[in-house]
Amino acid sequence: MNKERQAAFERLTKWYKETYPSGGTVRKFTAPGRTELGGNHTDHNHGKVLAAAVQLEAAAVVEPLKDRIEVRSGGWDQTFVVDLADLSPRKDEEGTTQALLRGVTAEFAKRGHRWGGFRACVESSVLGGSGLSSSAAFEVLTGAILNSLYNDGSLQPAELAMIGQVAENVHFGKPCGLMDQMASALGGIITIDFQKPSAPVVRKLNVDFASEGWSLCIVNTKGSHADLTPDYAAIKGEMNQVAQHFGKSVLRDVAEQAFYDELASLSSRFSHRALLRSIHFFEENHRVDAMVAALDAGRIDAYLKLVNASGRSSAQYLQNTYAPSRLAEQPIPLALALTERFLNGEGACRVHGGGFAGTIQAYVPLNRHREYAKTMEAVFGPGSVIELSVRQEIAGETKE
Repeated sequence: MNKERQAAFERLTKWYKETYPSGGTVRKFTAPGRTELGGNHTDHNHGKVLAAAVQLEAAAVVEPLKDRIEVRSGGWDQTFVVDLADLSPRKDEEGTTQALLRGVTAEFAKRGHRWGGFRACVESSVLGGSGLSSSAAFEVLTGAILNSLYNDGSLQPAELAMIGQVAENVHFGKPCGLMDQMASALGGIITIDFQKPSAPVVRKLNVDFASEGWSLCIVNTKGSHADLTPDYAAIKGEMNQVAQHFGKSVLRDVAEQAFYDELASLSSRFSHRALLRSIHFFEENHRVDAMVAALDAGRIDAYLKLVNASGRSSAQYLQNTYAPSRLAEQPIPLALALTERFLNGEGACRVHGGGFAGTIQAYVPLNRHREYAKTMEAVFGPGSVIELSVRQEIAGETKE
């Protein structure tokens, strides 16, 4: 067990015993955050992605309960309680931790798995709003707890990811794809093809960016994520509208050439933004294949060029580097501009994850990481640059 995790469990165990002095022996669980490497906003239209689990993680010490879930969180300094007598979605819970807890449990029940309550103390180094998918880590953590406590660990990581996505879509109210949960549940660097969402094709890659001389990091621009769900939903919605013109529900099922053959007529039926976002989808899907091929061949320079191309496509076609409702607030473009100036043709950078606010991703020469951090933190504040490493292990119970 690494030192950070050991210290986290020591804190949590002490806190649990102080909070619940009559409690028994606790069990320990973790689930990591994720970083998206390629495939920006492709998963929700059954596209391809490249992602990695990271060392930042949610951790919990847990004891089973009969009729409720009771989670004490250090990050929010409050206790979340869910009565399991009714597992149906609640409108008044949308966007809350309770919605995720209820949603994961409800999906266990719907799928015919055993489920029950538990009491937990939780802390997370996956900062909320950091673009590292703190919600996915929490969903997968909850699923891993129910899997071990009530199902002897029989559910596979991919199913835990799918359960988490349903909880976020149906109960939490955010129309996310499946990439975040899959990366958290499976660990390592993975490429995923979501053409058949019920049976995604997953392959692990063996890549060490540090050994190639690169520091993989994100910059938290600290832009507000409040009220951005409509912006995220519009990307999926506009792509789906174009797909429906061809009698399909998602763009993955539309022949790319057919799209371009009809582009003239499409431009009179759909917004230019919807068409640009569709172009991004088709090109980003090809780009993920090229990124995987470059990494498989050890061609890091070719890979970094593709990272930059993904960033340009996200900015110009997908248009998710700032919120349309907040034109004066553009911290992501500012961070990208400063990073490009710093790198001066080296490395790569791109918007990270959902976009509109939050984080960028950068590949910085190892010997310049401290200088880069100093440069960016002068603008975005102390601790805004977070260096990432890949976590290989799957989410679940820790026996150490």
